[in-house]
Amino acid sequence: MKRAFEKPGTALLLRCITYAMKRHRGKLLLLALLATGQAVSAQETYPVNGIADPREGCFAFTHTTIVKDPQTTLNNATLVIRDGKIVSAGVSAAIPKDAVIVDCKGKYIYPSFVDIFSNYGLSEPKRGGSAWNAPPQFLSNTKGAYGWNQAIRSEVNAVDLFSADDEKATPLREAGFGAVLTQQPDGIARGTAALVTLATAKENKVIIREKAAAAYSFDKGTSTQNYPNSLMGCIALLRQTFLDAQWYKSQPAREGVNLSLEAWNASQQLPQLFEVTDKWDALRADKIGDEFGVQYIIKAGGNEYQRISEMAATKATFALPLNFPGAIDMEDPADARYVSLAEMKHWEMAPTEPAAFEKANIPFCLTAADLKDVKQFLANVRKAISYGLSEQKALEALTKTPATLIKAYDKVGSLEPGKLANFLITSGPVFNEKTILYQNWVQGNRYTIKADGWNDIRGIYTVNLIPGGSYSVEVRGTAVAPLLSVLQKDTLPGRIDVNGKLVSLSLTLAKNSKSNVRLSGIIGDNSWNGTGADTSGNLVKWNAVFVKAAPEKADSVKKETPLAIGPLYYPLNGYGWEKLPSQQDLLIKNATVWTSEKEGKLENTDVLIRNGKIAQVGKNLAAGNARVIDGTGKHLSAGIIDEHSHIAISKGVNESSQSVTSEVRIADVLNPDDVNIYRQLSGGVTASHLLHGSANAIGGQSQLIKLRWGQNAEALKVTNWDPFIKFALGENVKQSNWGDRNTVRFPQTRMGVEQIYTDAFTRALDYEKQGAGKRRDLELDALVEILHQKRFITCHSYVQSEINMLMHVADSFHFKVNTFTHILEGYKVADKMKAHGAGAGTFADWWAYKMEVQDAIPYNAAIMQGAGVLTAINSDDAEMARRLNQEAAKSIKYGGMTEEEAIKLVTINPAKLLHVDNHMGSIKVGKDADVVLWSDNPLSIYAKAEKTIVDGIVEFDRDNDLQLRKRIATERNRLTQLLLAEKKKGTPTRKASLTPEEIYHCEDLQGGHQQAIGY
Repeated sequence: MKRAFEKPGTALLLRCITYAMKRHRGKLLLLALLATGQAVSAQETYPVNGIADPREGCFAFTHTTIVKDPQTTLNNATLVIRDGKIVSAGVSAAIPKDAVIVDCKGKYIYPSFVDIFSNYGLSEPKRGGSAWNAPPQFLSNTKGAYGWNQAIRSEVNAVDLFSADDEKATPLREAGFGAVLTQQPDGIARGTAALVTLATAKENKVIIREKAAAAYSFDKGTSTQNYPNSLMGCIALLRQTFLDAQWYKSQPAREGVNLSLEAWNASQQLPQLFEVTDKWDALRADKIGDEFGVQYIIKAGGNEYQRISEMAATKATFALPLNFPGAIDMEDPADARYVSLAEMKHWEMAPTEPAAFEKANIPFCLTAADLKDVKQFLANVRKAISYGLSEQKALEALTKTPATLIKAYDKVGSLEPGKLANFLITSGPVFNEKTILYQNWVQGNRYTIKADGWNDIRGIYTVNLIPGGSYSVEVRGTAVAPLLSVLQKDTLPGRIDVNGKLVSLSLTLAKNSKSNVRLSGIIGDNSWNGTGADTSGNLVKWNAVFVKAAPEKADSVKKETPLAIGPLYYPLNGYGWEKLPSQQDLLIKNATVWTSEKEGKLENTDVLIRNGKIAQVGKNLAAGNARVIDGTGKHLSAGIIDEHSHIAISKGVNESSQSVTSEVRIADVLNPDDVNIYRQLSGGVTASHLLHGSANAIGGQSQLIKLRWGQNAEALKVTNWDPFIKFALGENVKQSNWGDRNTVRFPQTRMGVEQIYTDAFTRALDYEKQGAGKRRDLELDALVEILHQKRFITCHSYVQSEINMLMHVADSFHFKVNTFTHILEGYKVADKMKAHGAGAGTFADWWAYKMEVQDAIPYNAAIMQGAGVLTAINSDDAEMARRLNQEAAKSIKYGGMTEEEAIKLVTINPAKLLHVDNHMGSIKVGKDADVVLWSDNPLSIYAKAEKTIVDGIVEFDRDNDLQLRKRIATERNRLTQLLLAEKKKGTPTRKASLTPEEIYHCEDLQGGHQQAIGY
């Protein structure tokens, strides 16, 4: 009796084997065992509705050029495949007797491409799900024993969601791909990705590896949960999840079952793939990996060429997308003015990215991800090749490298015995522009891409008319679009049409003849035959015999001249450096020196700078080998330090989703490309304290930077300083102006703010008391540092009652509030601030811009300073920071400060507040050479910063700035002409549009104050 789901025909086969064994036990025993084994191994659970057809497909592709891998090419070779796998590939490969022979003379066979970044076969994640006015969601709404955050989806397995889709597979096959790594692009932790082929078969047949990689990003995807709502929150969540997963290995009883963390731990042994959209995000992802011992494969954003040395330092392998930006329509000058020079240069330089990676010896693969139309993929590969990428490296990046990265080189990526029969048949070298992709074989199944031209009929033929004469003709053109000429005394035009094996000819036999010979027939292996009509209309028979190949002709097509690529700037905008400046020894002679020290203001004084430090201050100093700068009639001050700034921050200044977010770090999201660094250098600023916003009671950790224009994020950071953190009081914290939907996050009152602080530090004390094996909590780690005076508070504040409240809480837990910033009612509580030991960073004359600042007065700074409170003037504004020297001068008018006291408000005083006065903030021997040479008294509205020097490097020079403006105009015009020429050629263009920049204030939630940039 046939077993359930037994394949039809199997029972009959077994009965035949049994009968044969009875009659020929000795001779057929081995044969029977082999046959039985084959039958058993060929069985499957799916029933067949009809007659079984267990045939194996065996093919031999002969007389072809086989590119086995990027390093190995075999001429006049044979590829043999059977049952979807490669049997052999070689010059002398044996051809099985049952093989279907496919003559591939003149053709090439390549491994099909592999893409490790795809969502093929997976439905698009549905975003949203909550009404526009829905209240905040604090916990995941995913049903089941999963983790607390909806953006951590490590339990998702692409293989469980995968559904083969021939409609979507077809364009990928036509682009040359045979296998893809598919993932659900949803969430910060996206779960595992599956390696699948693009064959038209049931899912169980096309899945190569169910869990081939684990995937991550900085995009929370479809999560409707509030946290995280900033890039720094995404980074903090990833770091905390790493720690939680390590802790979960100990099976903590109080956690119970957490399927998300279980899946996270289980997937850590897989290749780790991280998607980013920007060069700086690539470095952020790599830094997370370094912290937790993971080397990510980074799916790039397309602008990594701008920082290629930093990319090389990651030691990562990259998946490079080829979605090069389209040309911009610059026809209308009114629209064109909105397009930034940075965007124009990126259009020009983006295709150089693969070549830049190859030149830097950074391993990479190529991906069709992000292309709107995958049909553009091969064209963009060729474009990358025209911009310097070698063809061998391009092939490696599409075959061996991606397969090796996901540990699947034993299955795909080359043409070796035992691997899947995934290969392309082409008319020539695969990346040549005129090469035709005829077929893409996937798992031994043929998928025709282009049938025309498979039989290349080009050559010299003799056409015999019966009755009639014989004529020599030449078939030229391309294999797909052949052309015909009749070779008489004069070469005469003809016509040829080919449709598969059918051919029709029209022959002109004499010059100026009004009638032609018309023929139709069939193309055979050795000759063509058919019937037709001669010039008189008489019926004839005909044949055409191949004589020889047509002589090769030099390519008459004018090769396209590659664009003369403009220089790369650091950063990539009009004011960037072509070469980063180096430290110099400088002697500034005969200036009025504002020391911000007890020496005060020194007339006609020299300052010598060596090795980035102030070496001497005095008169008539010897220059030695130092560059001399004449300071006669000019003023030299210490560089301005902005104690409260939000410049150079990426993708959110606030992690506003919770009331306590001390785990997030501004240091993780520095943006060195922010033009406000350059602008503020032009105003004499040399350092900025970058703060988290004021959306919550306990915000994120801050970062002090020096304005080292053109450097990367790590180089901006001041390393020898005490760490700080941002707290906040007032309307923002209790969400007074956030709208009706934001009325559920605690606290909603000023009373509740105090309880948030008390609760947070109580939890921190309890956390510290826990023994070994406790769950490490990044939020509480930062609060414990505060309790031990290892991290210091800058607190956004306005109203005296709240200022008093926070000092009381601090005293209760035995720590100090280092700085109250804004502090517009500080003049009311200056005595209490002095007794507590708090300093102040305030505005010069901002008031009446919201309810809680109604009592602000411009005398605030002078009153606090007079009461013994260490006071600084700050900006909290990218524009105001460019004139902090003038803001400091206002305290001369409002409060009667001396000039020397006023300049200290933006130099040594903020340095003291930030605990860096031992090496910054004044002109003193041994301190960092952060100085500004002014055209006039620095407290004058007429003063201009002529040179701003940071660590002995001239970061801003007003004369050089004038040259940069000319360079911007010249470069914009050059690129505009190139873009206009592209449009004239018929290249599709996109509409010119505004290029926004990120500008943040304390209260900004996501986007900040956006404005156009055109530099």
